[in-house]
Amino acid sequence: MSKIFTPTNQKLLTNVVVVKLKKGGKRFEIACYKNKVVAWRSKIEKNLDEVLQTDTVFVNVVRGEVAKVTDLKKVFNTDDRNKICLEILEKGEFQLSEKERQSALSNKFTEIANCISNMCINPTTERPYPVSMLEKAMKDAHISVNPNRSAKQQALEVLKTLKESIPIERVKMVVRVSMSQSDAKKCRDKIKAMYISITTEDNDGQFEIVGLSEPGNYKPLAELVGKHSRGKGMCEVIGVQDNSELDVLK
Repeated sequence: MSKIFTPTNQKLLTNVVVVKLKKGGKRFEIACYKNKVVAWRSKIEKNLDEVLQTDTVFVNVVRGEVAKVTDLKKVFNTDDRNKICLEILEKGEFQLSEKERQSALSNKFTEIANCISNMCINPTTERPYPVSMLEKAMKDAHISVNPNRSAKQQALEVLKTLKESIPIERVKMVVRVSMSQSDAKKCRDKIKAMYISITTEDNDGQFEIVGLSEPGNYKPLAELVGKHSRGKGMCEVIGVQDNSELDVLK
């Protein structure tokens, strides 16, 4: 009886999500469990073994064609399959089923609403918005989300749209600036003008100031400090306005 011969560079897998990455003029693929790629990228799943069906790197998962070690070394500068799989998992493209896509969109929608609730308040009540109320406002504004982009990045964009329909403002930041007295003489007044209120100001030795500032002022403030201190000064966010007493059910 003749035996069926399976080439050594073939490994057949089924019921998988394929993540593909084009790099160095070649295509590489990895086989992952369903629902796990989105969970990994959302930082929900952190165990790589729960994501990968195998750490084998393929040229074509469906046909079971395994990538050559020489190609992996040339393109990724390593033959460490875990490192290669991680890069493909982070940067590669993949397709979701309709059910998975809707679930990913729903989760990202809620995640964005959570981000906005944590970093914003209703200026009228000085309280954070409940997540459910923000989700409704987002739906009313016909906000669409991208499941592959970070929730924080999208939250800042969504916030601009929400300002057109509801009263909402970013929570003020607690910012500390520190630089030499000689450098501070050139920009002290400009620095202080970027604060809403000043908690402490120290002029003994180093010039140091701590207070509340609008989030939009942080970048120009940091640039001002960097310019006049020639990169030796410091501008850092050390906290946010204390709204701990403004608890709200979410």
